[in-house]
Amino acid sequence: MSAGAGVLRPRAHVHRGTVVAAAFWFHSGALGVVEARRRVLAAWRPGASVWMLSGGYLLRLATPLKVAVEAAPGLPLVLEFNVLTSAPLTPKERERLAPPPGAIVLVLAGAARLHVPGEARQLEPGTWLDVSGWQRMAVKGLGAPPPVMQQVLAPLPPPTRESFGPGVPALAPEAERMLARMAGKELPVTRREGLFARLRRAFSARSGDPSQVTTAQGRGASGAASGGAMTVRRASLFARLLAGMRGGEGAADPHASRLAAPTPPASSSLLMRALRSWLRAFSSASNETQGTPSEATGPPPLRTRPPAPAGPGVLDRMKSWMLENTALGRFVFQRKRDYLRNLLEMFDQGNIDEALRHAIPLGKDPDAQAQLALGVPAPREQLDIQPHRGGGGSRQVFGGGGAVFETLRQRYRDIFRRLERDGRIDEAAFVLAELLDAAEEAVSFLERHGRLRLAAELAEGRDLPVGLVVRQWLLAKDVARAVAIARRGGAFADAVLRLEKSHPREAEALRLLWGEALAEAGNWARAVEAVWPVAAARPLAKAWVERGVRAGGTSGAKLLVHQALGFPDGFDAARGAVEALLSDESPECAPERFAFATELLRQEPSDAYSALLTPTLRSLMRDRARELTVPLDALIKRLRNVKEPAMAALRLDLHLPAEPVLAAWSELPESERKVTPVFRDKNDAGAHAVHDAVVLPGRRVLLALGEAGARLVGPDGRTLAWFDVPAFSLVLSSQGDRALALARRGDVWRLSRLDLVERRATRWCDTELGAWAPTYDGDRWFVAVRDTVMMVDALAQDLRSLWRVTQVGGAVMEVAADAQHLSFLVPHLSVDQDFGLLERWGYDLAGGPTLRHRAHVPRLSRTPDIHALTPDGEVAAGRRDVTEEEQLPPWPVLKPFTGRRNHDIPWKDPSRVGVVLGHAWHVTRFIEAPLHTAVLRDLAGHPRVSFQFSGIPPQVVRLTDDWCIVHDLLGRVVWVDLHSGAVHGVPVD
Repeated sequence: MSAGAGVLRPRAHVHRGTVVAAAFWFHSGALGVVEARRRVLAAWRPGASVWMLSGGYLLRLATPLKVAVEAAPGLPLVLEFNVLTSAPLTPKERERLAPPPGAIVLVLAGAARLHVPGEARQLEPGTWLDVSGWQRMAVKGLGAPPPVMQQVLAPLPPPTRESFGPGVPALAPEAERMLARMAGKELPVTRREGLFARLRRAFSARSGDPSQVTTAQGRGASGAASGGAMTVRRASLFARLLAGMRGGEGAADPHASRLAAPTPPASSSLLMRALRSWLRAFSSASNETQGTPSEATGPPPLRTRPPAPAGPGVLDRMKSWMLENTALGRFVFQRKRDYLRNLLEMFDQGNIDEALRHAIPLGKDPDAQAQLALGVPAPREQLDIQPHRGGGGSRQVFGGGGAVFETLRQRYRDIFRRLERDGRIDEAAFVLAELLDAAEEAVSFLERHGRLRLAAELAEGRDLPVGLVVRQWLLAKDVARAVAIARRGGAFADAVLRLEKSHPREAEALRLLWGEALAEAGNWARAVEAVWPVAAARPLAKAWVERGVRAGGTSGAKLLVHQALGFPDGFDAARGAVEALLSDESPECAPERFAFATELLRQEPSDAYSALLTPTLRSLMRDRARELTVPLDALIKRLRNVKEPAMAALRLDLHLPAEPVLAAWSELPESERKVTPVFRDKNDAGAHAVHDAVVLPGRRVLLALGEAGARLVGPDGRTLAWFDVPAFSLVLSSQGDRALALARRGDVWRLSRLDLVERRATRWCDTELGAWAPTYDGDRWFVAVRDTVMMVDALAQDLRSLWRVTQVGGAVMEVAADAQHLSFLVPHLSVDQDFGLLERWGYDLAGGPTLRHRAHVPRLSRTPDIHALTPDGEVAAGRRDVTEEEQLPPWPVLKPFTGRRNHDIPWKDPSRVGVVLGHAWHVTRFIEAPLHTAVLRDLAGHPRVSFQFSGIPPQVVRLTDDWCIVHDLLGRVVWVDLHSGAVHGVPVD
C-alpha cells in the first residue's frame, strides 16, 4: 500500500447517486465476518471473484452493474482510467496518488489508501458454504447409454492341458501344492483338531467351523488353484511357533484375517510377551533402516490401496536363520536332498513321464522373500507351457548352488533331445519353456515343427520382444492380431527384419500392412518408405506421395523429391510444385526448402536429379543471405561438392562467405531476450466465438467454432474450408493433416473426423470421455473414462481400444501423450471421501505401454483447480485461491521421469489462474481486471511474449514445441512461431 507523500484526504469520501459499479467492498470489521460473507454470497454472480483486501472482502463483478449507492450491498467501486476507486477523485488528487493501472483506491476514515496490483489475495467463497447436511445423488441422462468400448487385444487364456494332445500325462494328486509352492501362491492349511475340539464339534450343531482354516501366504496374489479339491495339511511346529509369537497382532495376511478367527492371548506368559515386544521393536527398527520412498520416487501408501511388498520381514529372516543353524533346518534340507536324489534316479532309469511331473523349473533368481519358502515340492499337475511365468523356481525350493543347477540343466537338455528324437514335440517344447526357461528357443522349436499358434501364444504370454510376437502371429495366419500388436507397440520395423531372411513373402505382406496403417494415420512419408522396397507396390506409393505433397509442410517437401525422381512421369507432374517452393522468398517456407534439399542429396544421380541441383542451391543461398536461423551452411557445402557438370560453374561463381553466428529465437542470450507485447481490445472481437484453435503446417489455422462447425483459415486470413460438424475441442494429429472434433452431448461426447487434405468431415461415434490427450499420431489416441486409461484405435469404424489399464485409484484428471511417453494424473480420495493426494503415472510407449514411474505431487492439501502435465511426466498443480489462514505456496511440481530439466514457474503472483506446460516453454495465465494476461516463458522462466486481452472471457492457451496460440470466446486469435518469434493474428470473420 502506498499513499504518496503524507496522507491524502479527498474532498469526496464515497460516490453519490447512481454509478456503474465494477466491484463492491464489504468491511468485515463493521459488518462482522458472518454478515460480510452473507452479503458477498448474495451479490455474487457467475464470473465474479472474491479477494481479501484491507481487512474486508472485495467482490469483482464479471460485468459492471448500474446501482444506486444508497441501495448497494457494499461500498461500490467504479473503474476510472483502469483504476478501481471507492470515491470520485479530482485530477489533482489522482496526480498526487499516481495509481498504476490495475490499482485499487479505498477511502476509509477520510483517508485514501492505495493498493497496488498483486496486494489483494483471491479467496474461494465456496468454502464458506456448509454442505455437510447435503446428500450426493447419482444422476444419469435420459438418452441411450453410450456404447461400450470394445477391446481389440483381449488377453489370451493360458494354453490348457488339451492344447498338447493326448500324450500329456494325467494330473498328479499333489499338483495343487506343487504349483502353489513353485509359483509362490497361498497354501491352504488346516490345523489338526485337538481332542477337546473334536468333542465340541461332535456335540455341537455347527460343522465346518471356518476358524479352523488358515492360509500361508507366499509371493503371489491369488489363492489355491481353482477347479479342484482343496488339499490340506497339518500346520508345522515352526508355523505354530510363529503364530504363538505373533499373539494378538492379528493375521499378517488380509485374506487370512478374513478367514481366521482372532485368538487373543488372554493368558500369555511373561516370556512370550517380552519376545513379541522385542520382535515388534526389531521389525520397526529394520524398516527404518530400509528407508521410505521419497516424494520424487513414488506415492505413499494409500488407505484405499494396499501397499507394495517390502521384502522379507523379521519373522522371515528368523525362519532363514533357523533353517541354517538348527536341527529343524538340517531336517528340512535332508528331505530336499532326498527329493533331488529321487528325481535324478527317475532320469537315470528312463522314467520320463514321472521325471517330468516332478521336475524343478530352472527359473530366474527370485526375490529375497521367495527364497525363504519352506516345503518339499510335489509332482506337477500337468505338462502345460504357462505363458505367464510366476515367481519361484528351483532356487526358491532348494536354495542350492551352481553345481545343482548345472546338473539339472544337463539332465533337462538330455531329456529334451530324447523327446525330440521320439517325436514328442509338445513335451520337448514343455521342457524348453518351463524347465529350462528358454522361451525364445521354445518358440523357434515349435515353429520348426509346425506348432505356429502355440508358438505365438507362448511368445506373447512370456513378454518376448514385440517384433517376435508380431512375426509369430503373422506366421500363425492371425493377421488381425499381428497388426494390432504391431500398432500398439510400434513394432512393424522389427517384425519385418525378423521375417525378411526366412519368410520374404510374409515380410512383403507385412510391409504393405505397415504402409497401409501409416497412410491411414496420415504419415505419408513413412508409409512410402515402408512399401518402397516392394516393387509391386509403386502405384500405391505414388498415390500416397501425391496426397503427402498436397498435405504440405516439411514432410510434403520431402515427398516432392520422391514424386519428381521416383516415377517415370513424376518430374513433369512435380515441376510446378518444385518451382513454387524454390522461388518462394518467404522465410516461413525456409524449413520446407531445407527439407527438400536434404532429401534431394539422398537420391541416386539422374538427369532429373541434375536438373534440380542448381535451382535448389540458389534458393538456399538466397535464404542464407537473409540470415535465417535454419542451419544452411553445411547443406550448401554438400551441394557445392556434388560431382555434377551443372555444379562446376557454380563452384566458381558462388562464393561462400564466413558462416554467420546466428541463434534461434528460443536460444537468444539473456541480454537480447525482450518481451514482445501483444494486446487485443474488445473492439478486435471476431464474428464467431472460438472454443479451440490449432496451428497447421503452412501457417494455416484450424478453428473450433462450436455448433457452427470447424473452419480452416489460410495464412492470409481467407477461409479454405468449412467443416459442418460440431466442434468445441480439437485433437490434432502429429502430421497436421487430420484432426478430431469433440462436442458434448449430455453425458457423452460426439466425435467427428476431419480430413484436412481432402477437406471433408465424417461423424465417428458418441462415447463417454473424462480426459484425453490433446494430440495423437493419427493412429492411436489416449483417453480416460473414469478410472480407466485406454489406447483408442483411431482408425476403426467403431470405438475400440488397443490397450487399457483399469482401476488406477480414482477418476483420471488429465492425460498427456506423445510418440515416446504417456502420463496421466489421478486424484485419490481419503477414507472420508475428501482429497487425499494427486498421483502421476508415467509410461514408455516403445514396444507397448510399460509403466516406468509413479509418484505423488507434494504439498497439496486440497483438490487442485490448476494443473498441467507433459507427456514425460512434469506436473505443476495448485489452487487459484487460498483460504484466509493459508499463505500463497509455491507451485507444487513433479520433475519429469525422463531426467529432463523442469520449468522454473513463477508462483508469487496471487492473480494466477492457470498454467500450460511444454517441453521447452510454459505459459502462466493471470487476471488483473479488466485484463486477461498470458505470459509465454522459456525453460528458465524468462518472459518472451505477453498476450493481453481486455474484456470478460478468459483466455484459452495451447502450446506445442513449434507454436503457442491464445484465443477466447470473443473470437480473438493470436499465435506465435516459437522458432522465429513471429506473431500472427487470425481474423475470424
